[in-house]
Amino acid sequence: MSEDSGTTKPRIRAKARVVPIAVDDDSLYEVRQKVYPRAVSGVFAHWRWALVWFTQILYYGLCWLPWNDRQAVLFHLVERKFYIFGWVFWPQDVFYLAVLLIISAFSLFLFTAVAGRLWCGYACPQTVYTEIFMWIEEKIEGDRARRMKLDAAPASPRKFAIKAAKYGAWGAVSLWTGITFVGYFTPIRELLPAMFQFDIGGWELFWALFYGGFTYLMAGVMREQVCKYMCPYARFQSVMFDADTLTITYDTLRGEPRGSRRKGEDHRAAGKGDCVDCGICVQVCPTGIDIRNGLQIECIGCAACIDACDQVMDKMNYPPGLIRYSTENAIRQKWDGRAILRHVLRPRVLIYSTALLILCVAFLWSLSTRSALRVDVIKDRRTLAREVEGEFIENVYTLQMMNMAERAQRFGIQVSGIDGARIDGASEVGMDPEQNRSLTLRVRTPMDAAPKGSHAIYFEVKGLDDPDLHAREKSVFTMP
Repeated sequence: MSEDSGTTKPRIRAKARVVPIAVDDDSLYEVRQKVYPRAVSGVFAHWRWALVWFTQILYYGLCWLPWNDRQAVLFHLVERKFYIFGWVFWPQDVFYLAVLLIISAFSLFLFTAVAGRLWCGYACPQTVYTEIFMWIEEKIEGDRARRMKLDAAPASPRKFAIKAAKYGAWGAVSLWTGITFVGYFTPIRELLPAMFQFDIGGWELFWALFYGGFTYLMAGVMREQVCKYMCPYARFQSVMFDADTLTITYDTLRGEPRGSRRKGEDHRAAGKGDCVDCGICVQVCPTGIDIRNGLQIECIGCAACIDACDQVMDKMNYPPGLIRYSTENAIRQKWDGRAILRHVLRPRVLIYSTALLILCVAFLWSLSTRSALRVDVIKDRRTLAREVEGEFIENVYTLQMMNMAERAQRFGIQVSGIDGARIDGASEVGMDPEQNRSLTLRVRTPMDAAPKGSHAIYFEVKGLDDPDLHAREKSVFTMP
């Protein structure tokens, strides 16, 4: 009872079937109790599995896709070339990687500001592989009750066989995941035969086992501990949240005071809210939290509790949405969907969206206009200029040419900027696919073509087979 108003405040109770956390008074760390997530189906579960299928088909299948007699996506460290479909990226193209990382960061900011931890709940590798491993665990060990009973049972041949089958399946998935990872850096069609012939290199073996081992450790053993204690995103997400961010929210105004009741009972007359206090929302949570206690950093936004609660509401003939995607302001002020959408499109979101759109357009434009020819001109510093044949001044240059196309090309080279300037020797060069070539060129000009000093000169390189390939580089010509 409140001494000031005499009103009774609703008492929030949790009746979740989870083992209490044991805390050692002399320790700063809580003792981990294994979480046994209950299987759930529903709209958001279907979305989660759709993304599991999409990401894994992409990951496991992309390295097998051929393109121009090579692997479509290959980060070839030995050749120092990155192949992504029709594009070939060289170490000089690290600029694109920087822009891609900036785009990823802005995307994360935008998604978080709009709807919280969407990435964590649906597409994060930790979530995806945990879903896969939990599915394997359920198929081999059974549902939640059977898994809890099996773990509590004493050691026996049956228990050993079941656990061995599960761990073996996890190990197979993890190993194939590690091999696939290495297959993006060493051509997968060369890697697998080498493995079966025990002719694999040391670093390939190390990274296959390392990546596979960490997949097993993170998704099979640690699971929710990664999200709760290791992931930095859980710690800094709060700076991107505000009262208009869509998050998984329990409607306390509608649900409290919670309590059990019979189906068809007039719970409002009994002074109860819509929450039947079944605890299923806790049982399906992969991190073992109670969403009814409010938004917590452990919540990964997977929406499993929404699917579970909606099923209970349907059985009780209550409207769905006791737990739903909503905002703090929407719950407090009872906004409808249109009002929520209007407040979601706020200045922060618009700024993120505009910046992201500009970056994406600039990135795609740069890729689409990227030339397969790159030319650098270096003037010979040992001899700035020299007189030849009594009537010409000669400067020497080194042209670093790079043919980034996947076919052979022929190029013509011309100079301009000074009257009478010409190249002494061959002015055409042929290059193999993806070849770097260094050329030494001697440029001559009449002695009276320009006054003493340094003058601008331009090297123009044009493709003879492909006129769209061209480059124009500036240098200096020294007149003694």
